[in-house]
Amino acid sequence: MSDSSARDRDAAETESAFSHPPVAPDATAVYGSHPDQLIDFYAPRDGRTGVPVVVVLHGGAWRAPYDRRHVSPFADFLARRGFAVASVEYRRGSEIPQQRGSGPVAGRWPETFDDVAAAMDALPALLARELPQADVRRTVVTGHSAGGQLALWAAARHVLPQGSPWRLPAPPPLRGVVALAPIADFATAVELDVCSGAVGQFLGRAEDFEERAPHADPAVLLPTGIATTVVQGITDRDVPKAVAEAFVDAAAKAGETVGLTLLPDVGHFPLIDPASDACAVVAEELAQLAW
Repeated sequence: MSDSSARDRDAAETESAFSHPPVAPDATAVYGSHPDQLIDFYAPRDGRTGVPVVVVLHGGAWRAPYDRRHVSPFADFLARRGFAVASVEYRRGSEIPQQRGSGPVAGRWPETFDDVAAAMDALPALLARELPQADVRRTVVTGHSAGGQLALWAAARHVLPQGSPWRLPAPPPLRGVVALAPIADFATAVELDVCSGAVGQFLGRAEDFEERAPHADPAVLLPTGIATTVVQGITDRDVPKAVAEAFVDAAAKAGETVGLTLLPDVGHFPLIDPASDACAVVAEELAQLAW
């Protein structure tokens, strides 16, 4: 496929994914005092009880302009598939352009991780209150792009370095993780300049990057002992499949098997587009872990 054809396909995929109007949640709860510390809840549309929970962490290169609203149609799609859904908001980068750069800053250190950890810790009690029909014992985490990194990180808090403020004494009670085109290997992402240098913006200067990466990079937070699957479009130009493959290879070297589902002729956004066949594949991967 020519570059122009690939760009046209990407544009069409992106337009389709963002063409769905936001879907209002059934309930919203706070897990902290900051305006971004919110979780939207979507009840299973078929009214069943004892259903699995899918925690959704949205993408957007950890940048402020992208919030959970753009994945609300995806959350609703999962609710229509019979899941209870918790869509997490978290603090992202400033709207102010970075110094010596032209784009918004990616992420906030340490607030982005503070929020994901706090949301995951608060989730069981919030689910009991907001979605009592959910079975918190069957919780799967998913995330798209930068949210895929956060989903993998949420499942790896028990292997964070000693002294990390986010470290758990035991593995989190998760059935598994389904990471969607995740920024899962920071070295490869930096090499490929994924999302216009987002990883470097997130972790900061070279000396900060070296210190912070062991607390943030899923490719070094292995093995986790938690079932993990990566779903990746082969023609993804935003987060190329080389990033997912590097993470899967790192897991294998650590003695852990990570599933990798490669979807031909699929780019970045069909994974969260309810109108796409790729989105149905994602739902099946979630069901396999949750049920």
